[in-house]
Amino acid sequence: MREIIAAIFIIMGIIVFLLSMFGVFRFKYVLNRIHAAALGDTLGLGSIVVGLMILGTDFFAGAKLFLIILFFWLSGPIATHSIAKVEILTNKNYEERVRDK
Repeated sequence: MREIIAAIFIIMGIIVFLLSMFGVFRFKYVLNRIHAAALGDTLGLGSIVVGLMILGTDFFAGAKLFLIILFFWLSGPIATHSIAKVEILTNKNYEERVRDK
């Protein structure tokens, strides 16, 4: 039963990564691409690592996997925000893209 639950989490994470990859290649504007990539990273990686934690039998291996999730959940949004801020500050056509049509 444990293997089935872990497989569901891992498959869900892979599907999220694939959808995120599709979004990165599908969207034209860089902020939309960043959003798709950030969601894929946090949710996809989180699901896969939770599946691996369920499969693991050692407490210390689970703790290490939890620290990996924590590190990515803390560093991913900060990196995404930094990239988005650089895009907004350096793009001359930013106001035209966000104006209501």
